[in-house]
Amino acid sequence: MSEFRLFDGVSAYDRVSAGLRLDAYGPRRPHLVDTTMLFAPKSGGVKRYLLAKREWMKARRGDFRHTLVVPGRRTRAEDGLVQVAAPPLPFTDGYRCPTNLGKWVKILRATAPDLIEAGDPYVPGHAALDAGEELGVPVVAFCHTDAVALAQLQLGDWAVGPTLKAWSEFCRRFDRLIAPSRYIQARLADYGIDRVTVRHLGVDTDLFRPQRGNRRLLLRRLGLGTETRLLVFAGRPSREKNIEALVETVERLGDPYRLLLIGAGRDIEPSERVISVSYLRNPEELAAVVAGADAFIHANPCEPFGLVVLEALAAGTPVVGPRTGGIGELIDEAVGQRAESGRPKDLAEAVAALFERDQAAIRAACRARALARHSWDATFEGLAEIYRGLLDVAPASVSAAFAH
Repeated sequence: MSEFRLFDGVSAYDRVSAGLRLDAYGPRRPHLVDTTMLFAPKSGGVKRYLLAKREWMKARRGDFRHTLVVPGRRTRAEDGLVQVAAPPLPFTDGYRCPTNLGKWVKILRATAPDLIEAGDPYVPGHAALDAGEELGVPVVAFCHTDAVALAQLQLGDWAVGPTLKAWSEFCRRFDRLIAPSRYIQARLADYGIDRVTVRHLGVDTDLFRPQRGNRRLLLRRLGLGTETRLLVFAGRPSREKNIEALVETVERLGDPYRLLLIGAGRDIEPSERVISVSYLRNPEELAAVVAGADAFIHANPCEPFGLVVLEALAAGTPVVGPRTGGIGELIDEAVGQRAESGRPKDLAEAVAALFERDQAAIRAACRARALARHSWDATFEGLAEIYRGLLDVAPASVSAAFAH
């Protein structure tokens, strides 16, 4: 693995040594560069979206060459993945916080992008805008989070005004804004930010599928009886995920309900009804656990999208969650049960109502919904259409337009 060199002029030799090789044969494809700090060993939906896009682009199902620029322990690059040295962010699961805007701009500029997509409003997002302006290339923002609501939750009401001002000014600098849900689109509109296109994320339906699940084996591994109704949640142990509400929900429900927290139970005391396991690095193991559970439960009423919900649907696992936010867009009574809110009382009522219905029919509907509406192909074809529009080229002429 070669060390990435930081300087303005990058020769063909240096670009190869940095793992940023241009197309060796045929016309050059336009170069899409994604950058974000929301990429860590235990991170969730944003990372899975970027890795899925990377694989889709590498399979040449699109017309674009792809590079991903993210934080790392040291600066290096290989095979289109560039890691930029950044200090660790305390009290997180491996996240790193870029602080050197100039260095990040220089690296983005050195990748020679034709189009940049930013996935956060932090240093990488600002660096994407600065690099794009210097190079004269379009810059897209994928709004994975509601920055204003997050600031209010973490810092209090006093943070709303300053965050809204900075967020609005930041968003208006982009050539195009993309939201993962109508909920985020509406929130941006509330802040006076328009020109937002909605593109739902997708799911790997080969990885997440009902056949991976073995309910009896999962219950035995957890030391639970077959009469158990197992609820599962997988995600980061962050405040906005509302993990405490999940715990109170299962306590309200009582027997035979149990809650399995995957990666999210760091600050939760294990109890008779709550089982916590660490982050599952093996995606096949995660898929097997989700498919083997009786229901997936989510308590965040302001979730921007909820990629893990799509994974549950693809696994054939019914979902219980609030009717608001991105979760409410993904589920209905055909594939689960919507709660009136993310409060434990409402979630408990929704769980109880779910299990009064035909579970086999709901599980079949979950899988069918994921297959029909949420393929990664549909997600990335839609994004490719946006990218082509910004480059002002038609699908059939993209490569020809960038020929050497």
